This record gives sequence, C-alpha cells and structure tokens, in this order.
Amino acid sequence: MTIPTMPRRRALLAASGAAALLPAAPLRAQAWPARPVRIVVPFPPGGLVDTLARAVSQRLTAQLGQPMVVENRAGAGGNIGADVVAKSAPDGYTLLASSLGPLAVNQFIYPSMPYDTRTAFAPVVLLAQTPKVMCVAKARPWRDVAAVVAEAKARPGQLTAGSAGSGSSLHLALELFKRITGTEIQHVSYRGAAPAVTDLAAGQIDMLFDNIPNILGQIRGDGVRALAVATERRVPQLPEVPTMREQGVDFLFGTAFGLAAPAGTPTEIVTRVAEVVTAALRDPEIGGRLAEQGAILGGGTPAQFAAVVEQERTTLEPVIRAAAIRAE
Repeated sequence: MTIPTMPRRRALLAASGAAALLPAAPLRAQAWPARPVRIVVPFPPGGLVDTLARAVSQRLTAQLGQPMVVENRAGAGGNIGADVVAKSAPDGYTLLASSLGPLAVNQFIYPSMPYDTRTAFAPVVLLAQTPKVMCVAKARPWRDVAAVVAEAKARPGQLTAGSAGSGSSLHLALELFKRITGTEIQHVSYRGAAPAVTDLAAGQIDMLFDNIPNILGQIRGDGVRALAVATERRVPQLPEVPTMREQGVDFLFGTAFGLAAPAGTPTEIVTRVAEVVTAALRDPEIGGRLAEQGAILGGGTPAQFAAVVEQERTTLEPVIRAAAIRAE
C-alpha cells in the first residue's frame, strides 16, 4: 500500500474533517423526533380527521417518546390550517392531518389560494378512507338507485340533495353522480353535514350522499333509508346495503384522509413518519375503534398516498369545472 505524501495527507485529513461536519441523511431519520411534533388539523375538533389525528398521536407519543400535539386551525375549507403547514419549516416537526380538499382540489373551488396544492406539500401516508352511502328520506317510495334515477329523469331539477356546503365532499359526490347518471338534481347547501342529515330525516330534502360514520346512526335507527354504498364491495357496517355497481351504476366515491408535510421535508423523515403511522394504524385498539365508525384504515408508503391525492385531483377537477362549483 502506498503511503500518501504529507501534502496529500493534509488534504485527506481536511476533507475527512469537513465531511464529518456534514449531517448524514440516515442519522436525521434516526434522530426524528428529537422534540415535540405538531399535527395541524385544519377543521374543528370532533370530526373524523380530528379523531384520526388524536388516536394516532396518542399511539405515537407512547411509542416515540416525544409529544405529538394536535392543533386545530379551522377555516376556509381547511385552507387556513393547511397554509400554516405549507409555510412551516420542512423538518418533520409540523405535519398536516387532513381530508384531500386542501391537498388536491381546493384550488379549483376557491377563487384565491394562499398556496399551490400541487407544490406545497409532500404526501406522507393515507390515514383512512370513508365510503359514501346514498340515503333517501323514509317518506319517499324509492327502494333502489334505479328508482331515484328514473324519478330524477322524469322530473329534471325537482329532486333535492343536501350537502355539507358548496364544494364539500358531499356536494362533489352528488355532482359526480349526476354526471355519471345523466340526471339533474337540485343541490341544497347546508352549513355542515349534521343539519343536512336532520332535514333528510324530516323529509325536507329527498336524498344525501354522506360519509358512513356521519349517518350510520340514522340508518341503524331507521331515520333514513340507505340505498347504496359507493364502494367496490359491501361494507361490514351495512352488509345488507348493495353497492352502486351491484345496481348498474359505475359510481365509486369516498373521502380520504392523510398526513402531509411541507414540501422539501427530507425523504428519510417522510418515510419514517409513514412507517410509524402505518404501524400505529395496525394497532387493534386504534383500528377496531375507528373501523366501528365506518372508516377503512390506511397506511402504506408516501408514493401510495401521493397516487391517491393525484387520482382525487384528476377525477374531480373536470367535475368541479363543469358544475362551476365555488366556495360559499
């Protein structure tokens, strides 16, 4: 072996010393988290995304030894809280737990946005999905989807369907259903899903596409009639309710919830977060509690969640533009 000359040895020593000062990528992932992590929920407390974030945060706090603090920053369809995360340091210590509106489609609904949904975030992991169920008022005679479609075509624009607000996932589900079935149904916008469900049970509106956890109690309590679930196969919570496809309508729709980080967050930290969250979702205590509410638990890789976000954007952009949907 050749021994380096003195000048060359000094150069090698200097280079090795400089390299020692550079942070090693694997060490950053191993060190995370070294302090509390903030999980921003851009909606009020009590909703499903808030429930998901708090269940996961409790599990991760115990597992990782650092507090996972959930912070609700509601407003503007999730844009206010999402903007907080978009403008935070990309270091893994501020995460966004949200439905896909702020991550994928709000830019098509709101006239001005504080961030670009395509570039502001690094998708981390899918938390859960909640399938939509089509329900009608008990006072109506319809027993299947075909009867509703026939009635809507016989009386264009006279049937009414409620939603949680213009641009909400309930509204988008209605508009996609109208597009697929070639029907005209009047949209009735409410300030939240709860008053829409109340009016449906009272027979003030004809129908509603809602997330199963939101309306499951009314279905089981015989307050409304469930006609179809917008899923690939029947759901365990409503095994007697057929799918849309079983009834000849190629309609799939659900609400996805996931974690995102500010764009530029190191890949190894994003991957680490996805791994620990996926493990938490596999915990029987967490999984069982959420599944009882009608949630289909997620998990997986950042790439898989990124694909979900992109599919949402691709599917709903033309629907939003064709219906000229704008936030109220």
